[in-house]
Amino acid sequence: MCKVAVKKEDLQKYHGKDHWFPLQPVCADSEVQGKVHLELRLSEVITDSGGVCHKLATRVLECQDLPIVNNQCDPYAAVSLLGPSRSEAKKTKVKRKNNNPQFDEVFFFEVTKPLSYTKLVISLAVLIWGVFVSQPVSASAAHILGEVCREKQEAAVPLVRLFLHYGKIVPFLSAIAHAEISRTQDPNTIFRGNSLTSKCIDETMKLAGMHYLRVTLKPIIDEICTDHKPCEIDPVKLKESENLDTNRVSLNVIRDDDDDDDDGVCVSAVDPDVRYTAVSSFIFLRFFAPAILSPNLFHLRPHHPDPYTSRTLTLVSKTIQTLGSLAKSKSANFKESYMAAFYDYFNEQKYADAVKNFLDLISSSARWDQKSIETPIMLKEGFMIKRAQGRNRFGLKNFKKRWFRLTNHEFTYHKTKGEGALCSIPIENILAVERLEEESFKMKNMFQVIQPERALYIQANNCVEARDWIDILTKVSQCNRKRLSTYHPSAFLNGHWLCCKLSADTAPGCTPCTGGLPANIQLDVDGDRETERIYSLYSTYMAKLVKMQEACGSKSVYDGPEQEEYSTFVIDDPQETYKTLSLVISAVQTLEQQHMQYKRDKFRKTKYGSQEHPIGDQSFQCYIRQQSESSTYSI
Repeated sequence: MCKVAVKKEDLQKYHGKDHWFPLQPVCADSEVQGKVHLELRLSEVITDSGGVCHKLATRVLECQDLPIVNNQCDPYAAVSLLGPSRSEAKKTKVKRKNNNPQFDEVFFFEVTKPLSYTKLVISLAVLIWGVFVSQPVSASAAHILGEVCREKQEAAVPLVRLFLHYGKIVPFLSAIAHAEISRTQDPNTIFRGNSLTSKCIDETMKLAGMHYLRVTLKPIIDEICTDHKPCEIDPVKLKESENLDTNRVSLNVIRDDDDDDDDGVCVSAVDPDVRYTAVSSFIFLRFFAPAILSPNLFHLRPHHPDPYTSRTLTLVSKTIQTLGSLAKSKSANFKESYMAAFYDYFNEQKYADAVKNFLDLISSSARWDQKSIETPIMLKEGFMIKRAQGRNRFGLKNFKKRWFRLTNHEFTYHKTKGEGALCSIPIENILAVERLEEESFKMKNMFQVIQPERALYIQANNCVEARDWIDILTKVSQCNRKRLSTYHPSAFLNGHWLCCKLSADTAPGCTPCTGGLPANIQLDVDGDRETERIYSLYSTYMAKLVKMQEACGSKSVYDGPEQEEYSTFVIDDPQETYKTLSLVISAVQTLEQQHMQYKRDKFRKTKYGSQEHPIGDQSFQCYIRQQSESSTYSI
């Protein structure tokens, strides 16, 4: 019917992510309709013989809107790994009479790699990673990388992913944030500049907050992109058929929806005098605003919006930013008079109080009490199927469709939307939220909300919806003091747990809990790949590393006016920074020597026309020219 093709060099773009791919024609004459939801994961394992194998895991989750031909649609998915010397294909089960099939099957493919590659990566990790944890942080290799890179974003991306991989992201961010605060003279400019700290927090928010954006902003952005309601409030740009007051009402409705959907993410507050502006500058200016203006870059929309919709998103973004700034004179913040006039419609204290309430909510420590916020905040709701909890010893434990509702106070379900709650679970009583294995009830997309007395078993509509519920329930309950460390992945049926076969219904769990982080921050980061990226940056900016080392020597020896050529570097401790630079430069030079030796050995052993480099391989011909030039230069 149709296909999705991903080139080998593009695999790293999708590593550890699930993504909707548009379906492409198999041939020029075929008609294509629909999309497929895939998750790709590329990892390395060491084989029994000591070699290294690249293992590609392809998870086919589901398809949507497949074409119905002759009143029939019995789809299956075929996954193929194609290469010069191999062709391997695997297939899913057939889903009868379903143009929105859910497969949720995983296929593995192996690609061998030489052992020497592993040796290089291991030495790279040992030599580079060891100098990242030096103190003070302003003399660390991470700080140095940010100083020598042309763009701070270059350094921030691999650093954040590497520290996330090693479980050290929070201490790292805290350390560089404290260092920047100590250097800041004006508290109103904290984290507002183009610093390594701001870029690292931006990148962390983007990784950790993706689910949060899907829950809060995506429904609103989808509605804006679908409805195309006129929201222009600039009289100069107003069309003849549009009414200014009507457009203001439409824009105000969108803004109200955006305010109502906010729930918490973890961000540390700073100096009490500027705690609101410091946090809001990130949340509103660097998190919400870019996601609203360019939803495609945050995976909230498949494509960049059309100009008409982009204008609406721009107006919403301007309003949200001003709400979050908490400035005393809001009208003065707008360059455009029409925005100042629009803001007067909701320039009331209740909105400022709501923003402060939201900032308090997201900036609180782990011991914060959810109910300290008096007004319940609705986080998520929708229909799902639940299994009766069996409060009575006898009676049917059947499955029923119920309307579920989650706030920051409680998790409830109702017979239908708008009716009173049939059951209410206080947030503090949620001990864990985990997936439930399919074998329990022969049903997919199930998860369990574990309470002190029993577990509530729930089936979501699809795998994406199940993951969203698990993530947000986990997040809202992750600060509970009595959270479990282990759980039972299967149900208790017929007098025993299906997973561990224990007969006591109070038996402790047999499997470690997943850790309390949303699935999209539990990234399967390839630490070796990120370390290589850091090495490449050091190698690229070697000249600046040497110049920074000279600057340390100059600053340490001569206690006088700083030379202009060294003024671009931020050096708090010249002696410690000099020591770290020496280690970094030595490590990079050592690795470069190993790389050159590896290339020379490979050049001698590889035959043109072999299976590894067949005739016509342009990349190998280019490689030959490079080696010839390198050999001539060495001689």
